[in-house]
Amino acid sequence: MVTAAVNPFLDGNYAPVREEITADDLKIIGELPPDLSGMFVRNGPNPQWQPKGQYHWFDGDGMLHGVRISNGKASYRNRYVGTKGWQIEHQEGKAVWSGLLEPPQMDNPHGAYKNVANTALVWQAGKFLALWEGGAPHAIKLPELETFGEYNYNGKLQSPFTAHPKVDPLTGEMMFFGYSFAPPFLHYSTVSAEGELLKTVPIELPMGVMMHDFAITANYTIFMDLPLTFNPIRMQKGEPSMMFEKDRASRFGIVPRHGDNNDIRWFETPSCYVWHIFNAYEDGDEVILVACRMNSTNVLATNNEQRDAEGDIPFLYQWRFNMKDGSVREEKLDDAPSEFPRVNDSFLGQPTRYGYAGKMGQGSMPSFEGVIKYELNSGKSQTHEFGKGRYGGEAVFAPRGKGEDEGWVMTFVYDSNEDTSELVIVDAQNITSEPVARVLIPQRVPYGFHADWVSKEKLQKSR
Repeated sequence: MVTAAVNPFLDGNYAPVREEITADDLKIIGELPPDLSGMFVRNGPNPQWQPKGQYHWFDGDGMLHGVRISNGKASYRNRYVGTKGWQIEHQEGKAVWSGLLEPPQMDNPHGAYKNVANTALVWQAGKFLALWEGGAPHAIKLPELETFGEYNYNGKLQSPFTAHPKVDPLTGEMMFFGYSFAPPFLHYSTVSAEGELLKTVPIELPMGVMMHDFAITANYTIFMDLPLTFNPIRMQKGEPSMMFEKDRASRFGIVPRHGDNNDIRWFETPSCYVWHIFNAYEDGDEVILVACRMNSTNVLATNNEQRDAEGDIPFLYQWRFNMKDGSVREEKLDDAPSEFPRVNDSFLGQPTRYGYAGKMGQGSMPSFEGVIKYELNSGKSQTHEFGKGRYGGEAVFAPRGKGEDEGWVMTFVYDSNEDTSELVIVDAQNITSEPVARVLIPQRVPYGFHADWVSKEKLQKSR
């Protein structure tokens, strides 16, 4: 008897959990720091129903997993992001949309695609938003994690909204972009510290590309025109519409923060792909970008012939763009594969000495065996290992004081030996030590994408 192959993104700790629960007074191994107060929230894909057709990890409905920490105690809750698509499928009792590996459903009466709001999170100007780069963000109520609905900045939002907006910690303003597959292919927006969408300007690209992240410095914004391209002619030939073109160069565009297409400068480098930015900042005439770089990506490849054996292996790199003479220098910073890079958000866009990234595990599926703490000035690093059979996710920084690494690093960790999950909290200044606290979660937390730490002060200002 021949059985259908199990989709790896629906198996093990990628498999969804479908029950929304609330639990107080969680068991803690170790001790929560008395001055740690706020909420850790992580977003990720969690299909409500058995998917239609081929399922990709990017397709699942967004689910938020939150741990509230206060006075040395912790509580947990998980909630679906109540998108319009989720509500329709909830009423239908089945999946209505197929995913990225299937042709667009042009005959679907509810629309050709579903905004799953499953990728990342941002807090700005009292709003907490669940993000997905193909559409509008969704406003989330804190600490309840209930969904208010789509948020369109009083009707001013006219483009998709990146999963990785950047909030300047010094000015409070937020920058975001939206890419599309029709000219000009990119729009760039700024939001005031008070939460008003001030302006959106077009940025012209030669063709449509999948642009997942970008960067800011004190004075500039950096876009990445990388060769994961969208080509409708390929689709007409029965080939993938989205494909990595390894013979096409990569381009980095640098524009003054409040500039437009007329002000942008493009720097060309060898072909590569970048999912996530570590940080960017200025040093004299140079703009410095640090990110996890891959030679290529197989992210939407549907068969082995399309796959690059050396693709999808990310390493930490640095680029130095000289704004005076137009030169660019590219340098590999580490030989250990790593992804999901983060810094102390209080230093975003400024020169940073420290940063954190997930240490990639072995095997064909994305997994993280630990957290690497980078010391960029010396080129050294230290690693917090989760332990045998234990795998984590994106680690975020919760500040304790004004020092750049003065605080805690935290992430969900899944123990495959016990089929259990916990929130692991590590002293950032003693990264190789045992966790200061392990908060045991009363149900399994599937692997997901991006997380955020919402401080007590931000919780009090949330609306």
